[in-house]
Amino acid sequence: MATPGVEKTLAFAEFDTTLMSAPKDSPWIRNGAVTDEFNPSFDVLERLLSIPVRSKAATRSGRFAQGVDTWLAHELRRAGFDADLVWPRTEAPRVLSKDILELLRKLPERLSDEVHEAIMSGKAGSTDARILGRAYMKQTDVVMTHWSTGPELLLSTKAMTSSFGKNLSNRYEEAYGDAANLRARYPLAAVGFFFVQRATILDSEPAAFRRTVDMIRKLRDFGDGFGYTATGLLLVDWDDDVEHPAVRCVHAPVPEDIAAPQFLNTMVDEVLKVTPIDLHEAARARRAGEVAPLPGHEAVDEQQDALF
Repeated sequence: MATPGVEKTLAFAEFDTTLMSAPKDSPWIRNGAVTDEFNPSFDVLERLLSIPVRSKAATRSGRFAQGVDTWLAHELRRAGFDADLVWPRTEAPRVLSKDILELLRKLPERLSDEVHEAIMSGKAGSTDARILGRAYMKQTDVVMTHWSTGPELLLSTKAMTSSFGKNLSNRYEEAYGDAANLRARYPLAAVGFFFVQRATILDSEPAAFRRTVDMIRKLRDFGDGFGYTATGLLLVDWDDDVEHPAVRCVHAPVPEDIAAPQFLNTMVDEVLKVTPIDLHEAARARRAGEVAPLPGHEAVDEQQDALF
């Protein structure tokens, strides 16, 4: 029987083919023109989420939410952040310090394989990004961190595809508590909450959708340091009556001030604002409209066959 860590690794693996072919272009360049608005690759998200939906796993096992995590990590890498600092990583192990990765790449092949196998089997390292907050440990869905800086970005995601009104209050309470827990220990980190709902809420429970919009706004920091740096909402939908349903994003009903572009812009800008100018140089260049290479990807590409 597979351990929870191995099961989670295998679940992420089903997204790898889609992620490998996903574009790594700058999110601030659209149709050749520089924009101030983050342009998320929604088509990549649609392909990722179609995988669990087609296997009838949209409402169980966490695979749908893991597709959201995978996409958000991809968007942060598109923004110019180092591929090895953003978890979940693009390949297994999904959570691993960059220092250990660099060591693995320098070890003799046989020894590197043995250490890698120990990590993958759960004998060393961790499969979850568990972060100590003020009051309790929190498993954070998307993280950017290094031992020399501490957590710079902490992102929690939630997905809700049914029973909207019934579960909304619980999600609100959990999210608010998590924000206070993390921000109290890491006041300079960009701490975000991203919520994905199925668009059926618009017809089945319109009052719950209005409450959702209000919740997303009220979860933000009002200046007291307890709310999130940024919050975002995205609606998705698919046709249950077809054999191979394709997920599509539904943008129009979501107000601009809580939509995905502003969420990602705010998270990136907050990280850049509180770090020295010589850190995250590629992200700064991309934010300024330059076409900058992505740090970390070269090493991953060169070593993928040897390690994985």
